[in-house]
Amino acid sequence: MKTDDLEAFAAVVRCQSLSLAADSLQLTQSAITRRVQNFEEALGVRLLDRNTKPLKPTALGLRVYEQCREVLRNMDVLREMVARDAPPSGLLRLGVPQALGDLVLLDALERLRAAYPDLRTQVSSGWGNTLLARLENRELDAVAALFPPGKAFAENIAGTSLARMRLLVVAARGSLERRDGRLADCCRRGWVLNPDGCGFRAGLQQALQERNLKLQVNLETFGSELQLGLVAKDLGLGLVPEPLLNASRYRDRLEVVALADFQPSVELWLLRPRFVGNLHEAIERFGNLISGQLESPQTANA
Repeated sequence: MKTDDLEAFAAVVRCQSLSLAADSLQLTQSAITRRVQNFEEALGVRLLDRNTKPLKPTALGLRVYEQCREVLRNMDVLREMVARDAPPSGLLRLGVPQALGDLVLLDALERLRAAYPDLRTQVSSGWGNTLLARLENRELDAVAALFPPGKAFAENIAGTSLARMRLLVVAARGSLERRDGRLADCCRRGWVLNPDGCGFRAGLQQALQERNLKLQVNLETFGSELQLGLVAKDLGLGLVPEPLLNASRYRDRLEVVALADFQPSVELWLLRPRFVGNLHEAIERFGNLISGQLESPQTANA
């Protein structure tokens, strides 16, 4: 019985798909299939019900999967003991929030490459909950993610708070009669927001629903800088983390709307599994680089 076969089986059950499991382990689908078959042959039992979609384990397969998870956790502990002091090398799979990627990622990756020439980085972007799920599924090694303050994480996830930042409502400069008020005073102007799935949008929608107000989306698009450009053209209100507004080239064409009943904030977390072996130092440096970027003069000065 080989460790690689055990890991492949666990990935298939976790992902409920041979192709997704192959992607998560960076293998071909045929290689995953072969390893799962080897594992079943070694145990002398059928572990997967191949007639179901999505793919599911048999009753015995589910029990084996739970034991596999425990074995893999123990293996992680052993690897951590041996590899913790070794220089970072190999592949580091990172996840970054869609909203902050343009601001912090390029410089952080360049500095990581300079510090660890034997380390390769692979970066995915997305919403916080999506990145967290991929981390828990062992598809990523570390994640920088935005969550509401007070977010709790699973026991097997180590988290470090990097920064807390205000979410600001912004409008085209000079487009409002007054720069304060309440949500009800400005919601009819409509918003320029990320598509569904964005935590910022979900928080705004909840705040509006609590006040029996309707969310009017004028434009939805990815990318904070594009959104701020559209807001600067007076196409709606925007919702943006303060560091991104401070760094935006549209900053002088925008003004902050101070709403007495809507003052949201978000927390940026660096998340990783408890055991990451020789990647620990590089992950910590990545977090420090991101927090340093957010505190730099380009983003900190109003």
